[in-house]
Amino acid sequence: MKDRIGAMSRAPSTRPRSPACIAMALTVAILAACTTQPATAPPPPSSRTDGGRSIEAAVDADRQQRAFERWVATFHTSASAAGINEATLNAAFSDVRYLPRVVELDRAQPEYTRAVWSYLDSAVSPQRIALGQERWGQSRTEIDAAAARFGVAPAILVAIWGIESNYGSNFGSIPTIDALATLGFEGRREAWARGQLLAALRILQSGDIDHSSMVGSWAGAMGQTQFLPSVFLDYAVDADGDGRRDIWGSVADAMASTANFLARSGWQTDQPWGVEVLLPPGFDVGRAAERQSGAQWAAEDLQTRDGAPLPPFAMATVLLPAGARGPAFLVGPNFQVILRYNNSTSYALAVGLLAQRLAGGPGVYAAWPRDLVALSREQLKALQAALNQRGFDSGTPDGVIGPNTSGALRRYQGSVGLPADGYPTLELLQRLEAR
Repeated sequence: MKDRIGAMSRAPSTRPRSPACIAMALTVAILAACTTQPATAPPPPSSRTDGGRSIEAAVDADRQQRAFERWVATFHTSASAAGINEATLNAAFSDVRYLPRVVELDRAQPEYTRAVWSYLDSAVSPQRIALGQERWGQSRTEIDAAAARFGVAPAILVAIWGIESNYGSNFGSIPTIDALATLGFEGRREAWARGQLLAALRILQSGDIDHSSMVGSWAGAMGQTQFLPSVFLDYAVDADGDGRRDIWGSVADAMASTANFLARSGWQTDQPWGVEVLLPPGFDVGRAAERQSGAQWAAEDLQTRDGAPLPPFAMATVLLPAGARGPAFLVGPNFQVILRYNNSTSYALAVGLLAQRLAGGPGVYAAWPRDLVALSREQLKALQAALNQRGFDSGTPDGVIGPNTSGALRRYQGSVGLPADGYPTLELLQRLEAR
């Protein structure tokens, strides 16, 4: 990946002592104190040792670590049966740690959702645009080679690179094996975590990366463009010819791997992701999710903001990410491909808009409705429950706005004579709860 932006040190990392060692040290210290100090009343339960940790907490941590080690031992056996050799298993698990912070992050649900414009303010900031153009210039040979080889726009590759790791400067430092083993042991997503952990072991066994350098996010995403281990196995490419698929330290490998993923997911060469459009007067926003060709949309008088012809999409939909009051976009098949990388409309829009700005294009013409307050997850759950109670099935209330909720909200809006854009607002929640 260019001149080794984000390359990791190959030296083994220093590991802190395990909770079991801490608990043992505490016990020894206590026994020693009993032999050298006059007899005194036992300290109260709130007494602290070892820099603020209670003995009870250390014992609990020791028990948890022992249970974790038993889980790892069981997984070791199953991984061996699946073809992972002992050398790889020993390297991966000799100092594996249970990471409570990973569990905390996995279980965490942000109290408040984020408005699309707030997300874009960060993802497509002037600083990220400027840095991206600089990094693109520095690694143009590797990026352009990947783009030409797989038929993917180079600006899209740079945009994904920028959003996923700030162009290789921050792709996480959590040991991937530790993170996935922790998630597997915790159990909420054990089957998924076990599959990803086995894939990570296959990567280590292949020699693409050594154990100490296999780091990434708390969720197991790795490298400069944040591949999960299973995705790495399917799509990673050795583009620099060194015999390793190194998405951590090689810009060439990271860009080619990302381009390979997009190409094999259906990327259409020389087609844009989408374009901002001006909707004709009286346009029924309830039809925004309807799929039809670019020519059909043009026949209905949808126009680009700059007056250019609409792209010749074989199939396209109108996207209203902030509802009827916000900007409108016509998005084609390549937008759907970006969603395969990360199934978030805000993410896909950020990739498209950042790529557009990196290539010297404009930002968003229409104003965002910044006066609208993003609903909290609890408020979204309440909205979903209210829709269900009114006979507009939105599925099980979970605080996440997906196709079912948007569809139910559009049907409700249409039934009361409101623009059926499917966008949740506080006003709509209050109206639903008041009736």
